Amino acid sequence: MPFDFVSAPVRRNRSARGLQNYHAGHAAEGSVARHYEDRGIAICARNWRGLTGEIDLIGRRGDEVIFVEVKQSRSHDLAASHLSQAQIGRIFATVDEFLAGEPKGLLTDVRIDLALVDGLGRIDVLENAFAG
Repeated sequence: MPFDFVSAPVRRNRSARGLQNYHAGHAAEGSVARHYEDRGIAICARNWRGLTGEIDLIGRRGDEVIFVEVKQSRSHDLAASHLSQAQIGRIFATVDEFLAGEPKGLLTDVRIDLALVDGLGRIDVLENAFAG
């Protein structure tokens, strides 16, 4: 019969897990955007895509442009561990690409933050996370 129910638990497949992770990441980005807006930083772009990569959030406060990479996982430490050196390189290249369209170009005041969101929705922002 077409409406028979299976009594055994249904195993979640990889695409269902991927969809869940996508929605969790999207929700985390929304929470982080509200976090920045509550602090007077206007979010002017979400998921900005360039040729080299994507920036999760881009905010502005006065002349300063703030780029935010959002990582979400069960804990802040686990979220941070999901950031690879290759991804950091793509972030810097994408920031440069975005700044090419700004009036001051690479002379624009910039900050690149890492926002970590844990499984309870707590946000930890590391300002200038990639400053040497």
